[in-house]
Amino acid sequence: MALYALVDANNFYASCEKIFDPALADTPLVVLSNNDGCIVARSAEAKALGIPMGAPMHQWQAFCDAHGVISKSSNYTLYGDMSARMLSILQDMCPQVESYSIDESFLDLAGYADARAYGLRIRQRLQQDIKITCGVGIGATKTLAKFANHLAKKQAEFAGVCQLSASTCARTQALMAAYPVAEVWGVGRQLSARLQADGVETVLDLARCDPLAIQQRYGIVLAKTVRELRGEPCLTLEDVGRPKQQIIASRSFGTTITDPNAIKAAISHHVSRAAEKLRAQQGQCAHLYVMLRTNPFREQDTQYRRSILVPLAQASADTGLLLAAAMRGLKQIFVPGLRYHKCGVMLGEISPVGQQQTDLFAPVDDPKRLRLMGLMDRINRDQGAGTLQFASTQLSNTWQMRTGNRSPRYTTCWDELPIAYA
Repeated sequence: MALYALVDANNFYASCEKIFDPALADTPLVVLSNNDGCIVARSAEAKALGIPMGAPMHQWQAFCDAHGVISKSSNYTLYGDMSARMLSILQDMCPQVESYSIDESFLDLAGYADARAYGLRIRQRLQQDIKITCGVGIGATKTLAKFANHLAKKQAEFAGVCQLSASTCARTQALMAAYPVAEVWGVGRQLSARLQADGVETVLDLARCDPLAIQQRYGIVLAKTVRELRGEPCLTLEDVGRPKQQIIASRSFGTTITDPNAIKAAISHHVSRAAEKLRAQQGQCAHLYVMLRTNPFREQDTQYRRSILVPLAQASADTGLLLAAAMRGLKQIFVPGLRYHKCGVMLGEISPVGQQQTDLFAPVDDPKRLRLMGLMDRINRDQGAGTLQFASTQLSNTWQMRTGNRSPRYTTCWDELPIAYA
């Protein structure tokens, strides 16, 4: 009999910050996005104060100051390393682990005699080894496990671990009836609004729908979700998190810049980052956009915003080819003397590797280059992002984002290791 567990860390970014700074243990804390713009993570104390997710920090700065809220710049190096440690522990405890996001993983618990007791052990082990508190949701399908995880975090009676019985169970039905349909895995804001307009307001309402009727109106993925809510495993991660049809990498600069080398370095960084994501989903793109703009909020500056599509002779995931195309595009839209605020790239017309019609006369990707790209990805994955990169990303570092409140990279940088004094 199939049985899945979803292990999800509580307030992951904020928790990582607190682990290495005991003074923050009971302090409300928020983590900020690139350039310290918006709030992207909140500790339990910050949530209790009513600070919303995604709020611009400048609008909440006075409130945070008045309530003693500490803000931290995003420290993705630290978060990534703690995520890897968390995944390693889960793989040590369970032979079949499927990573879903930086702080979530599905475990196959089929055959475990007492799954809830094992979930408690997992929770204890993560707390003991890396000080991460997590919620564990257990169910006959991944959708039920995801919903059970939500209950484990929201309702104290479950002590962090919730196992849902069959959807025919009165207790399970009562829990489903108490939560809106938006809490179902894969049901986003727009789909939730459509379902509510059709009278499907709660999780239980969706579980009671006819899968065939749902498929005809909403598509096969939601029909599978209905069957999963009833206890029938049929949904994969690929069904919910389908490969992206477009990949965007962009970022505002820490300050406005005019130096063309700084813009080239930023574009190179974004292309490298987007290409790595493209290869991770086994894709290739047929064109890319290059985007460049000034700051629309600085009325004293000359306003400028341009993007350009650069087609590739043949679909590719080779960072070198994508960089060359991006530089051709940048050359056409860059205007000297302007004060630029943001740039980015977007990879488009993405298809699975080997599933695109080829051009008889166009060059194909060199297999040696593809192996080189794979090697770069492995090194950067194992040794840390940016360990191996193209030289063009080092033309300038003046474009880098603001991280004035970033904590040390405690676990990955020799110069920032924590020091214990006797």
